[in-house]
Amino acid sequence: MALQLSLGDLQVLLVEPSHMQAQLVQRMLSHLGVTRVTVSSKGEEALAIMQETRPSAVVSSLYLPDMAGTDLVMTMRKEEELEQVPFILISSETRPQVLDPVRQSGACCIVEKPFSETQLSNALHGAIDSLCPDETLDAAQVEHLRVLLVDDSLSSRRHIRRMLEEMGVEDIIEAENGRQAVTALADTMVDLVVTDYNMPEMDGKALVEYIRTQSWQGSVPILMITSEQNQARLAAVERAGVSAICDKPLEAKGIRRMIAQSLME
Repeated sequence: MALQLSLGDLQVLLVEPSHMQAQLVQRMLSHLGVTRVTVSSKGEEALAIMQETRPSAVVSSLYLPDMAGTDLVMTMRKEEELEQVPFILISSETRPQVLDPVRQSGACCIVEKPFSETQLSNALHGAIDSLCPDETLDAAQVEHLRVLLVDDSLSSRRHIRRMLEEMGVEDIIEAENGRQAVTALADTMVDLVVTDYNMPEMDGKALVEYIRTQSWQGSVPILMITSEQNQARLAAVERAGVSAICDKPLEAKGIRRMIAQSLME
C-alpha cells in the first residue's frame, strides 16, 4: 500500500533572501498546516542544511545572493541523497531560456509570483505525489514493460527514469535524441516511448512522425514530456500521432495517469 502524507507531515526548507518574502511564505505555509519550516537565505547554506537534515521538499526563490535557484536544484540532482527531494521554484521570471533549465532538472513545480495559498498548496501536493507514488499502475502492468526514454538532457532523463522506476518499471532504454531512438527501435521492441520535444539531430516531432510512418513499431504508445509552449508546434505533434503530451515540470501523478491511459489504448 502506498504511503500517505499530508501537508502537516512535510518538513520544508525555504530558501529566500528577502526577509519579507520569507515571512509571507512562512505565514502561507502555517495556514496550510506546514509548521516544520527551516529558512535559509543562501544556496550554499541551504545545501549544508540539507546535508545535515534532508527536507521533505525545498521551496526556493530563483535569484539568491550566491547562486541561482537553477544552480541549487542542479546541484541537488547531482547528489544521491538529495536528487529525489522535490524542488518548488517561486519566481516572477517568465523567460523560457531562464526557466527551462529548472524544468529540465526535474523541478516539481514552478509557482509564478504573485501567488495565492491555493497555488502554493497545489505545488506542495505535487511534492507529496512525487514522494508517495499512487497505485494507478499495478505491478502486473509494469512487470515486463520496456520503455524507450528519449531526452538530450541528462538531468531530465535521470528524473524521468527515477519516476518510472518508482512505478516499478525496470527495463528502460535511454537515447539522447531522435536518431539514437530510431536506431534503438530498429533492433528492440518496446512497449512505450517517452520523449522530449526539443532535441538536436532529430526532435520529438520528427521522431513521432518516423515511428508512425516508417517504424515496424508504428502503433507503440508515445508520451511526449516537454516545456515547449508554442501551441502550433504542439498541435503539429498531436497531428503526427503522439499519444499524450505532458508539460514540464512533471507532476508524478500526472505522468503515471498518462502512462496508464496510453497503455490501455
